Amino acid sequence: MKKNICLLAASCLALTFASSAGANEPIGWGIDYMALVNKVNPLPDNWEDNLHTVHVTNSLGDDVEVEVKAYDAYTKLREDLLVNDGIEIELDSARRSIAEQQEIMDSFTEKYGADYARKTVATPGYSEHHTGLALDLYFRLDGEDIYYNEDMVQYPEIWEKIHEKLADYGFILRYLEGKEHITGYGYEPWHIRYIDDVEAAREIMGQSGLTLEVYLGAVSDPELVVDYGTSSLYTEEELKEAAVQVKCQFAAFAGCELHSLRYAGDECSTEDNIRWMNQLEEGADFTQVAEFLSDFHSPMEASGAWDPDKEYEDWQWWLARSEDGGWQLLTWGY
Repeated sequence: MKKNICLLAASCLALTFASSAGANEPIGWGIDYMALVNKVNPLPDNWEDNLHTVHVTNSLGDDVEVEVKAYDAYTKLREDLLVNDGIEIELDSARRSIAEQQEIMDSFTEKYGADYARKTVATPGYSEHHTGLALDLYFRLDGEDIYYNEDMVQYPEIWEKIHEKLADYGFILRYLEGKEHITGYGYEPWHIRYIDDVEAAREIMGQSGLTLEVYLGAVSDPELVVDYGTSSLYTEEELKEAAVQVKCQFAAFAGCELHSLRYAGDECSTEDNIRWMNQLEEGADFTQVAEFLSDFHSPMEASGAWDPDKEYEDWQWWLARSEDGGWQLLTWGY
């Protein structure tokens, strides 16, 4: 049974811990604070049996559940930022059940589209938020809550100050820009992860582009060459948005190493291909299409669809979008 400690407000900076564990058992016993949970690594078995959490209420009146040591570290980070930088952070979310994760997936798909949901919301059962160690932040500015994603990204200078202090309290920034093929998610300046090791956190945060996956040796990170080519149909920024979709999906190719990704050219945007995309998505009204090609290497001991230790070349990725929508990755393969 998971142990919960209820608090009244997220602004509390001191905690009295209690749990149904034995009196001499340390808070947080039994969980691996370095546990890797991502698109190919599910929540470890029996995690909740050893998890101790607190419930807090944020400035929006929402209940947030957090692992006890992660919350204690968060309160110290919050106080530091408030006193020394004038930045008031709040908890948007932390631990979520599998059912709650499914609700979020459905909500993001409806509000932002399937493409955005795929790169920002984890598959239920494979979310870091199930651990209680992953925290989504928002902040208050001039007395107002800034919590919508599209609003929060307008303040990179605030996030930079927050990120500078994460490691001092055992946190890391989890989803890095340009590493979507490793983490499986687009850049999220608000998503931080508690690892309960300040020195390890400083090492990770001190190396540009170092992900938790690579630090733990779960995957390697060879140089990735991305070529957006020249297009008269799309800007480079639009092609970058499409490439993020591809890279987020590639992260589910367990053990594979992505070496190159390139835009196939405007010649892929034909009426026949647009018609094909609309056939793949029921009820869609796509008007634009893009194709990317990739080269990647399979694991030494591959299983399932992959041949072992093989270089796959010109692997196709097909995306489409409507006039006012984002890119959707619809199919991939040879």
